[in-house]
Amino acid sequence: MKIVVVGGVAGGASFAARARRLSETAEIVIFERGVAPSFANCGLPYYVGGEIQTRSKLLVTSVEQLRVRHKLDVRPRTEVTAIDRERKVVSFRSLESGQTGEMSYDKLVLSPGAQPRLPPVAGAQSDRVHTIRDLTDADRLWQAVQDNARRVVIIGGGFIGVEMAENFRRRGFYVALIERSPHVMAMCDQEMTVPLQQAMVEHGVDLYVNDEVTNIDHRNDVVDVNLGSGVRLVVDLVVAAIGVDPENDLAKAAGLDIGPRGGIVVNEHQQTSDADIYAVGDAIETIDFITGGRTQVPLGGPANRQGRIAADHVFGRTTKFRGVQGTAIVGFFEHSAGMTGMSEKRLKLSGIDYRKIYLHPAHHAGYFPGAEQMTIKLLFAPADGKILGAQIVGKKGVDKRIDVLSMAIQAGMTVYDLEEVELAYAPQFGSAKDPINMAGFIAAGVLRNDQPIIQSADLPAMLEAGAKLIDVRTPKEFASGHIPGAVNIPVDDLRNRLGEIPQSTSIISYCKVGQRGYLATRILLQNGYDARNLSGGFTTWQLLHPRSE
Repeated sequence: MKIVVVGGVAGGASFAARARRLSETAEIVIFERGVAPSFANCGLPYYVGGEIQTRSKLLVTSVEQLRVRHKLDVRPRTEVTAIDRERKVVSFRSLESGQTGEMSYDKLVLSPGAQPRLPPVAGAQSDRVHTIRDLTDADRLWQAVQDNARRVVIIGGGFIGVEMAENFRRRGFYVALIERSPHVMAMCDQEMTVPLQQAMVEHGVDLYVNDEVTNIDHRNDVVDVNLGSGVRLVVDLVVAAIGVDPENDLAKAAGLDIGPRGGIVVNEHQQTSDADIYAVGDAIETIDFITGGRTQVPLGGPANRQGRIAADHVFGRTTKFRGVQGTAIVGFFEHSAGMTGMSEKRLKLSGIDYRKIYLHPAHHAGYFPGAEQMTIKLLFAPADGKILGAQIVGKKGVDKRIDVLSMAIQAGMTVYDLEEVELAYAPQFGSAKDPINMAGFIAAGVLRNDQPIIQSADLPAMLEAGAKLIDVRTPKEFASGHIPGAVNIPVDDLRNRLGEIPQSTSIISYCKVGQRGYLATRILLQNGYDARNLSGGFTTWQLLHPRSE
């Protein structure tokens, strides 16, 4: 069997390595337009920033190793220019010599990746405006650093934008980050990005949200970046990180089915509309694990799995791709933000019924030195408690908990299951009641109606309707900052002061993170009150009102 692979990196290289393990006799050819068919593209920002100091560390597997160890015919700096499906032939061209040729195939695998977008403004097509897709892009940015560039504008506040901001600040650059949306990390819900944005500002990033670049002017040795707000930023270089578009030109020209957002349509075995052509990675449209609908998620983990599954199917195995749920994490200095499954805004857009809770546990036992608070948002189905999505922000322990919740979603688990999850515990690693267990306790309690809750966003309407708000923290905590309109009755005094609380209206209790508010709610409910707890307490309320006292 002769297999031609177009593009390497996560999807194509994983396919080729898996295919060789399944067949010693197959002829496998990889055409790679870049200089390296197998490199760690997620490490590129950290190479530019100096965290990864040796360029060779980015090479997952060298060309020579692919040729010798895996017996692959690897052709770097070679571009496939056309696919003739009837003849089962691809046309190619060497980017160094200009030599052209054709090659036949029995099976063809497309792994062309995605093309970074440039902002659609005047001046964006310039050698001072960079994207970061491959080693060549990283080399250009690295050279700019060596050439004494010290001021940069980053356009886009997604994964790449945040990572580039961190790495340029690590090098001592002036960094301005421009995000058109109301907040960075637009795939997250807004309130969950507040700690990350605060950290960015604290680390010296000039952050412009709800703003966009209108044009880029080049004069002498500097670049003027003009914003819609009227701000002009004078810098040495610009990095565009506003997203990617699937590289679908080959597939389109060959008549393969393309989805509405440009992704190559594939089935659960990674086959395109031509059964002898497979597609993997950032260029494809795939299945959303939660909704069963179609989606595009340009992440390395799914691309690797898709490559393996395509190789399995080529050699007669029945492995199927289960879909993607968007599990991801981003770091900014000591802060992390992790996500998996659906966000609240995606659930709303999809018309899916859901409930949500917030909690703010320590990442390990509070009595053990170094405990750091994290914020967890859990989304789940009201009918059966099935977990729909989660987001976590904090300094430590975020990666562990988002991975556990990702596995819980893949296993079809519910919030009731989280109550009983058994996780490794020692005080320096977690708590006897891990944050995952606590999320289960709270969410399951909501569904059992053991603790009716209210969300901070719904608080104004309830107060307008006559509800009473009770802050059950200590007087000292109350004096340091509270929700307007609240009356302070500490939880330890509550039973003795019930006479001060009217039974003719709804009562909303809150504390710092929700635990004392929950206890207050239980006391009030069992004394005949219509009581609810503010989910996540004052800490969550502050996420929605970050400028409030």
